[in-house]
Amino acid sequence: MNFIKSMGYNIFSDNLSKIELNDDCKVLSTMSPNSYAIAEKDSVFKKSLINSDFIVLDGIYFGLAAILTQRKIIKANNGPSVYDFFIKKMNLQKGRIFFLGSTQETLDKIKSRLNSEYPHVSANFFSPPFKTNFSESENKEIITTINNFKPDIVFVGMTCPKQEKWSSANAKFLDAKLVCSIGAVFDWYAGNIKEIHPFWWKYKLAWLKRTFDRPEIIKRWPNVFFFFWHLFLVFFKIKPVNNH
Repeated sequence: MNFIKSMGYNIFSDNLSKIELNDDCKVLSTMSPNSYAIAEKDSVFKKSLINSDFIVLDGIYFGLAAILTQRKIIKANNGPSVYDFFIKKMNLQKGRIFFLGSTQETLDKIKSRLNSEYPHVSANFFSPPFKTNFSESENKEIITTINNFKPDIVFVGMTCPKQEKWSSANAKFLDAKLVCSIGAVFDWYAGNIKEIHPFWWKYKLAWLKRTFDRPEIIKRWPNVFFFFWHLFLVFFKIKPVNNH
């Protein structure tokens, strides 16, 4: 499998088919300029990302770091493509998937669409409490519910960085093969967010379309500027980052 070290993180740059599903539960996280900036201020989140078995790009812009500093192109896997690949794989294999996160209304929409598009997938769902940290009893209930279902894959959609922290801390307790933190994919697949037309992807402007559709994303821009400032420092060798 091919990994590229960029801005201190080991990014998976290969076909998703290379990720094997076995009895050793793996953790997959996504990386974006926003998550990079959050991790620089949150050591627990940063450790969760570094300890992930696989980190894929959430969009293309974090990938600019490898292009500018190493002349390497990271394969553009992202949350939606991870979901699309594994949901189709599970449909072919008649696999089991657990959806953890979001509201019950959103999970019901996912269930409806899933039953229509991927009838051979067995799925279970859990909407956890909307709070920063779960109590011990709440976390135990979540883990017990997942393990009773025995899924192949757990998709976690509890927003960044909560979902990554939870996945990293609890993967070892789960009777599953892969835990994926894919956040906004829940809303996308449920139809809460409009799908982006291929035009915007073709010209690398999906971020702009997302901002039109969800103005609250503007709040992330300071984090995006923070990432590009660090990239500037790394590019001009002002800030050292171990990429080897």
